[in-house]
Amino acid sequence: MAGIYSEFGVEGEADKTKVFSSIKYMMETRIVLAKPFTVESESDPPDANYKAPNFLRRILTLFKNVRPGSDVSCFKLPPVFNMPKSELQCYGECVYSTTSNLLSIINSGKTSMDRFISVVAWSISTVRPLWFGLAPYNPTLGETHHVSKGNLNVLLEQVSHHPPVSALHATDEKENIETIWCHATVPKFTGASVEAHVHGKRQLKLHNHGETYELNSPNFLIRMLPVPGNDWIGNVNIRCPQTGLVAELSYTTQSFFGFGASGRTIKGKIFDSNSMKLLYKVEGHWDSTVTLKNTDNSDVRVIYDAKQVISGLQPPIVKDPESVWPTETALVWGELSQAILSKDWEKARDAKKSVEERQRELQRERVSKGQSWVPKHFIVSYTKEKGWDCSPIQKWVQNAPIVIM
Repeated sequence: MAGIYSEFGVEGEADKTKVFSSIKYMMETRIVLAKPFTVESESDPPDANYKAPNFLRRILTLFKNVRPGSDVSCFKLPPVFNMPKSELQCYGECVYSTTSNLLSIINSGKTSMDRFISVVAWSISTVRPLWFGLAPYNPTLGETHHVSKGNLNVLLEQVSHHPPVSALHATDEKENIETIWCHATVPKFTGASVEAHVHGKRQLKLHNHGETYELNSPNFLIRMLPVPGNDWIGNVNIRCPQTGLVAELSYTTQSFFGFGASGRTIKGKIFDSNSMKLLYKVEGHWDSTVTLKNTDNSDVRVIYDAKQVISGLQPPIVKDPESVWPTETALVWGELSQAILSKDWEKARDAKKSVEERQRELQRERVSKGQSWVPKHFIVSYTKEKGWDCSPIQKWVQNAPIVIM
């Protein structure tokens, strides 16, 4: 039981009765894994009422006392504004929820250019449409998400709560691939929208080729006025120091009043940073197709098709319930997620309050004993110059009791 106690952040002699009660409560709670986001997500929200005009008015009332420019990362939403999943599951889906094994395709590329282009396509695949007006749960400190898809094992941990920082480690031992993410999301309210700035970096390592790809994430925009909607915006840079190849991508949306282009566009280029030669132009829409144009011969080909990659996806299933960690997001928020899916809002409010109170109780216990919480799966550091850095403790992520079939 010592390992389970440690998963709850309890060190040394603990009040085991309290911890056991928490474990019993969570194991009796239903494990709920909501469906992943797909290209069909916006036309298939969890409840048709979310599209009603009065829902937008209710959103605006939440922010009536929030000043423009404010950081709303600690802003508490009532359950009616939550989607039935944590932000950890959203991040994990970006890696394990695809209809094809994009990481294996990258690794099998015959040349460094082939592999780099596949990395660009994989980066685009991590951008998913979300339901308007709904936000995932803010993960609790130490919350985890552990899923396997074939040989790919994915592990996430919430390594900081204030500020919120999420770490991801995914490995495929057969392909000798790993990817490491460290994200610190800071949502800012502008008055007519909320823009979530995703700070931190992503790395994809192809150990067989001795290549590391460094990239970042675009920012997520929730636009409330004058035309409600969601989009991804900002600049993404992808760089491979070993080959000198660089991609610069720009995600853009419609104008403030909804005029002009249809939005959700990507434009960019791939070039050799050693010679500064422009090699390819990138253009398209992240929710449909993206093309690549060779600057030497003007050949154009599709490198990413959202309908092929993120269409008709199914949620993970629990293969071994007894091996699910007590910190698994599907357990931590299981009762709340089930209440939201059942539209039992009174039960949802109680369930959310219960999760938050358990976290406060564990924090009070740590403070009373002079203990600091330490992540279980990552070594975490922060500097003003480099920001947050999350290094996995284990070389390979172990097989998970939750799987993608």
